Amino acid sequence: MDTAFTGVEDQLGITAACRLTGRSRATHYRLLKPPAARTPRSHPQAQPSALTAEERAAVLELMNSAEYAELPPAQIWDRELDAGRYHCSVSTMYRILRAKGQAGERRRQATHPAKAVPELVTTAPSQVFT
Repeated sequence: MDTAFTGVEDQLGITAACRLTGRSRATHYRLLKPPAARTPRSHPQAQPSALTAEERAAVLELMNSAEYAELPPAQIWDRELDAGRYHCSVSTMYRILRAKGQAGERRRQATHPAKAVPELVTTAPSQVFT
């Protein structure tokens, strides 16, 4: 398609050549000047308001304390805010828990024993009917 375009571009002009070959003019001009190659950053960019490692550890310790161990982060955040303490947002609490693999159900769950499948044993015909 590029060879067909370049063959008629000189004779017809860009607009007519684009119409004839079915190529969009935007595509034509984009192909003339491809974007410059992006260079990777030399260092990772850090959010200026991000919590430090010590602050994250303190929030995790708070959420895992005996008082809050079974509560979801939104309730922990509410109770701490009522007490006049603000550590971070609710979404940051979820991020901290997810990073530590604790983002699942925080309450204690009942585990039920496996039920045995009943086994019907007969020694003669017509002893068991199901």
